[in-house]
Amino acid sequence: MAEVVKYATRESFGMALTELAEQYPEVVVLDADLAAATKTGMFKKKYPDRFIDCGIAECNMVGIAAGLATCGKIPFAASFAMFSAGRAFEQVRNSVAYPKLNVKIVGSHAGISVGEDGATHQCNEDIALMRSIPGMVVLNPADHYEMKAAVKAAIEHYGPVYIRLGRLAVESVNNNDDYKFEIGKGITLRDGKDVTIVATGLLVGESLKAAKALAEQGIDARVIDIHTIKPLDRELIVKAAKETGLIVTAEEHNVIGGLGEAVSSVLCEECPTRVVKIGVNDEFGHSGPAVKLLEQFGLCASHIEEVVKTALKK
Repeated sequence: MAEVVKYATRESFGMALTELAEQYPEVVVLDADLAAATKTGMFKKKYPDRFIDCGIAECNMVGIAAGLATCGKIPFAASFAMFSAGRAFEQVRNSVAYPKLNVKIVGSHAGISVGEDGATHQCNEDIALMRSIPGMVVLNPADHYEMKAAVKAAIEHYGPVYIRLGRLAVESVNNNDDYKFEIGKGITLRDGKDVTIVATGLLVGESLKAAKALAEQGIDARVIDIHTIKPLDRELIVKAAKETGLIVTAEEHNVIGGLGEAVSSVLCEECPTRVVKIGVNDEFGHSGPAVKLLEQFGLCASHIEEVVKTALKK
């Protein structure tokens, strides 16, 4: 059993890049003047010759990354999600995804948990943007161990990948020695027969807390960790829908275009099932302490618990 640790996934990302760099000499890192925040500064300190600070010029950064990829490098282009996925969307689409280049786009500080930075930096639309691009793999790891595994998988996957990082430290949940990360495959963290909670990123840990509280009330909730939103594990989701009959999705992202809609689309086609979506309800965030904001927006265990109970009554 791996040790339970508490790290922000942005820290785990920086650790993984630095640890894997010797094994993968083709890896290079680009950042947009935010190396301390995105934690690419760890890589910069150890491998300064493989790090490029592009300044506050995210679109140019993605273009440089695309050029490096054509020379056989594996570039990781990092910034806040609002900028790497939002501001540079056209370059990601046209310069990276369209020619199918081996570039990894990194979006740090995503979601409401950015906290005091406020609505302009709380990107709740990045998953929707990135999953709309043909051929783009979208990863949203839940904890330290999953992020480290995701970075390695992204390096070994040839083609464009988007990796979402969080600012807030979260306790690890993927601590089992038999833990296995595979792009496109979800993980059942807890079995159950009454309802399935399908969660991603920071909301995975909260969903496990909710399931534990529900169990004390006689409700048996299954919890699935979806670290890969695209390609989605259709087989696992359909199986859960057939076996439990009710799906609740949980994500730190707009309910429009994110995990909930991806799951709903699969089930609409293959196994019509009621889906209740927990996320940011088509609104902007605002400045405040991260934990308080998560509670206010219903992105916490207690709200997941209440939503499940209400859905089961219906």
